[in-house]
Amino acid sequence: MKRLKQFIRGFVAATLLMGSAAHADMTIEVVGVGSQQYPIAILPFQNETTQSQPVTPVVNTDLSNSGLFKTIPVTGDLSLMAYHPSEINYPALQAKGAQTALIGQMTAEGGQVVVRFWLIDLATKQELIAFEKRGNPAHARRIAHQIADMIYAKLTGKSGVFASRIAYVLKAAGRFQLQVADADGYGAQTVLASRQPIMSPKWSPDGGKLAYVSFEKEKPIVYVHELATGKRWQAANFKGSNSAPAWSPDGKQLAVVLSKDLGSQIYIVNVDGSNPRRVTTTGEINTEPSFTADGRNLIFTSDRGGSPQIYRISVNGGDAVRLTNSGSYNASGKISPDGRSMTYITRTSGYRVAIMDLATRQSMTLTDTNMDDSPSFAPNSQMILYETDVGRRGTLAVVSADGRVKQRLKAQGGEVRQPAWGPMLR
Repeated sequence: MKRLKQFIRGFVAATLLMGSAAHADMTIEVVGVGSQQYPIAILPFQNETTQSQPVTPVVNTDLSNSGLFKTIPVTGDLSLMAYHPSEINYPALQAKGAQTALIGQMTAEGGQVVVRFWLIDLATKQELIAFEKRGNPAHARRIAHQIADMIYAKLTGKSGVFASRIAYVLKAAGRFQLQVADADGYGAQTVLASRQPIMSPKWSPDGGKLAYVSFEKEKPIVYVHELATGKRWQAANFKGSNSAPAWSPDGKQLAVVLSKDLGSQIYIVNVDGSNPRRVTTTGEINTEPSFTADGRNLIFTSDRGGSPQIYRISVNGGDAVRLTNSGSYNASGKISPDGRSMTYITRTSGYRVAIMDLATRQSMTLTDTNMDDSPSFAPNSQMILYETDVGRRGTLAVVSADGRVKQRLKAQGGEVRQPAWGPMLR
């Protein structure tokens, strides 16, 4: 119960434990891989070293860090170089263990960067992908992520998420910073900095806005922030505490937790803060709302049964259905984008990330760390981003929905908390 009440206070206790002097970018450490890895040779693209941002190193890192690909080194071996399918040395690449090969060219045309590339099945010599991408040279890294996503989708049958972004809270030099970065932790930018706590960032469905809680006016207020313009406004500033924002799937409303009435109750408000409508009426503590994929229901954490558990309720209110029934603590529920699963935090020899199949109600604990929090699904529903403590230092981590692939995103010299995985960039 003490831990649940900390949620109501906006995770202040956890946030105040953050360190200082954090670097903007993070590095990924892979600590677990998939049961099957796809061997792929990634050949340097023609002319890419003359560009400000080569493509293949980013693609290589994306695929390697996913835990599902085994990249075959070919750099420096001129006998393996190829920039067109007709030039591929098929026997030599197969002898190195590769099953597929990525080749291509990178040129500048009319102020744009042009990337032409092929993914080749080495056994059949079939072109699995033959594509061309154009864009601003400043967006070459994004193009590389998109290429990695195409390869991931083609070979695994599931959507990639390399071209998505994450948000998180960082504390450095006595300031709280809301930051946004690529999914690999690269290119972090500070959206908002304050001497007062910032917490609970959540992405809008279109990826253009963040909702979050700020204490800059010495009380928790929910803000909405447009990333492109920097414009922001108060979406919930009622008497008492305003916390835990969550976007509706259509991006027009927010679920928020307000204490203006008895206890902490869940309301739905328009994004501009108008028309607050109460959803929950039972229990002293109702918090951490999250919309289901169809927008018809909310899941939330409540003490109404005597211990923190996760419930589902219609957006129109009414009776709530309990979703978690094992253990004395289950909280922080989030529904996957495909609507099939729910991730949450369960207390099992520590606070750990778990996942539930919503059709069968079967659950599985995915992590073996002890202080996990704030789980957030990737847009493809296959990975979960969360915060954990390693050596008493807050860090971000990723685990696959089957528990096999594990990554840690380590900030250079600092701590990060309360992550949220955003939608795909288009």
